[in-house]
Amino acid sequence: MSAFIFDVDGTLAETEEVHRAAFNAAFAEASLPWHWESDRYKELLRVSGGKERMRTFVDEEEILSETPLDDLIPRLHQTKTRHYGQAVAEGQFVLRPGILDFVAEARERGIRLAIATTTSQENVDALLAAAFGGSEAFEVIACGDMVAAKKPAPDIYQLALERLGLPAAACLSFEDSSNGLRAAKAAGLRCVVTPAQYTVDEDFTGADLVLPDLRNAGPVWELFAAGAAA
Repeated sequence: MSAFIFDVDGTLAETEEVHRAAFNAAFAEASLPWHWESDRYKELLRVSGGKERMRTFVDEEEILSETPLDDLIPRLHQTKTRHYGQAVAEGQFVLRPGILDFVAEARERGIRLAIATTTSQENVDALLAAAFGGSEAFEVIACGDMVAAKKPAPDIYQLALERLGLPAAACLSFEDSSNGLRAAKAAGLRCVVTPAQYTVDEDFTGADLVLPDLRNAGPVWELFAAGAAA
């Protein structure tokens, strides 16, 4: 193996509460009577992508809108992205335990790093700037709107592999959700799962390794070594 491919939300940092607050701020700014409580947001997280999540919410709640959804949802998402970026810049997120040291060690070992996420480029840039001082650590950044189908479809991982110029066997993926795990496995990748706040109760059958976080990354390096020797 010669590359690690990371999901972002829940994998690099606990950001879903920041996203939820940003959605609610966007709804309020648009004078919409919508508000996502934690339990409802957890249900909606089964849908990958913010725009897709809003459309699912509208469909499930049978909400009638005077504004066509094809106009309303992109505008709401743009506002939500602005609120999210502001919150992240203010430090309103928590990095997953051990992630900074793990990324630093991977770089020291000469392992190439990439990102494969369903979130937008703007959201990724905001988090990487706040958490890592920029995106330089990650050679490839593949974001949700760059592909036709989001996780659990394998498209985003296939794009990352294409841009890395590597086969799946040469890489190890890192996820926090069952949708992410399914996407990684469908792309032929081995996958390490570190469940996050909103995903801890999900089914991770098929994962190559499940850890609470990356503070004790010894098993990851063992998995990496086994793959390199294969």
